[in-house]
Order: sequence, then structure tokens, then C-alpha cells
Amino acid sequence: MRRLILSPRWVVWHVLTLGAMATCGWLAVWQWQRAGSAMGSALNVGYGLQWPLFAVFFAVMWWRMLRMEAAKLEEAAPAADEPVARPLQEPRPATAPDAPSPFGPRPRDAAPPPADDPELVAYNQMLAELAARNSDR
Repeated sequence: MRRLILSPRWVVWHVLTLGAMATCGWLAVWQWQRAGSAMGSALNVGYGLQWPLFAVFFAVMWWRMLRMEAAKLEEAAPAADEPVARPLQEPRPATAPDAPSPFGPRPRDAAPPPADDPELVAYNQMLAELAARNSDR
């Protein structure tokens, strides 16, 4: 847990959370002072009560994120009585590096998939009927 809390990423989260909480505290004090001035109103009192709630929200979310990360690390760590399984060879990627990307443009000679699935045919017919009904309007 200590290693997690002192990791560079979490040190940044600590600083950001403390900065957000301090800013919320400063804004609450400012709103209370503004409410007591001649230009103040009940709206400033409401904001003065609202800013500390935001600070508490930042603290709660920081705590929840920290606990979730710690739980992930505990889950990923092998138990002391479990032997550590080491792969005999390096894992291979799921696709070959020279394979075309499925997210690129389709080739011009690519044909649509065959429509011999009755469920797919019924779905496409329903879509065609809806489109025809919509174009009649």
C-alpha cells in the first residue's frame, strides 16, 4: 500500500486533491465574507455551504480511487502459498503485425457478407419497411 501511495502518479493525485480541497475551502470563506458584506445575499450563504460539500466530494472520490487501485493490486498479486507460473515462451500477439487493420478502409473488391442468416434477413426487411414508412411522410 505504501508503494502505491508514494508512486509518482498517486503523488500527483494527492497534490491535485489537496489543491482542489483548499480551493473549495478558500471559495467557501470568500462566499461567507461576501454574504456578510453590503452586497451579499442569501445566494452567497448557499454557495458558502455548497463549497465545503465539494471539498468533501473530492476527498471521498480520492479515497474510493485509492481503495480501488489497492484492491486491483491485491487481486493481481499472487498468494504466498501459490507457486508463480512463468510462461515457457513469450506470448504472441493475437494478430500478426503485418495483418491489415480491421479499422482501415475496406478494399473496393470487398463483398458484403452472405445474407443466408434468416434472422439477419428479417432484420434487414424490417429496416427497409421502416425506411419506406419514414420516406412516405
